[in-house]
Amino acid sequence: MAKKSDKFRIAALGDIHVRQSDKGKWTDYFKAVSEKADVFLLCGDLTDTGHAAEAEVLARELASCSIPVVGVLGNHDFDKNEQEAIKSALVSDRVHILDGDSVVIGHVGFAGVKGFCGGFDKCMIPMFGEGKMKEFVQEGVDESLKLDRALARLDSENADIRKIAVLHYAPIKDTVMGEPEQIFPFLGSSRLAEPIVRRQVVAAFHGHAHAGTLEGKMASGTRVFNVAKVVLQKAGFDPPFFLFEV
Repeated sequence: MAKKSDKFRIAALGDIHVRQSDKGKWTDYFKAVSEKADVFLLCGDLTDTGHAAEAEVLARELASCSIPVVGVLGNHDFDKNEQEAIKSALVSDRVHILDGDSVVIGHVGFAGVKGFCGGFDKCMIPMFGEGKMKEFVQEGVDESLKLDRALARLDSENADIRKIAVLHYAPIKDTVMGEPEQIFPFLGSSRLAEPIVRRQVVAAFHGHAHAGTLEGKMASGTRVFNVAKVVLQKAGFDPPFFLFEV
């Protein structure tokens, strides 16, 4: 299908929270995305309550999406410990659910992880104190390392590839602004920003912060977009998806 631009167009959306009652709700939406973009990013919280049955509904709805889909899971998708079944329900030859993995589509490489909490900049929670606190921090470190390895694999495949990071949790504070400051440590972590900067990622997309801000920028110049569905709707996107050209 011909697109409206010669450039590679990325559509992105997070926090769709699909329910079992959503049968038929997303068909026209996914058709509309397919007409505007070359690839569609889903930035976590694909299900509402973390049940695999919700992912099965989403998988059937995605049949109307005629372009490749690249996604990550979010915290909601882990709530019932059915994350592996959710992933299995969604993955196909056209749908890629990343967890420390990467995929190349056209001249663009996508690396994805869920990410985790931890806070931002000088307010990051340190690896100190009780064992449970260290485990909490270690989870964020591990997610950052997974992202770094996925980006490194893209570099090894093609040094000239344009790299995109797909996340659920935020890598910078700018795009969670609007949320209560008290919960910033639970919305993302600057640890995710480290590999994004080091590997010269063009742009990063995330969700999770429903009351956050659409766009921010790292000191390196990397653009970061909070594409949570509610954020896009508040910004006037109808239908709610964000388009980015590479």
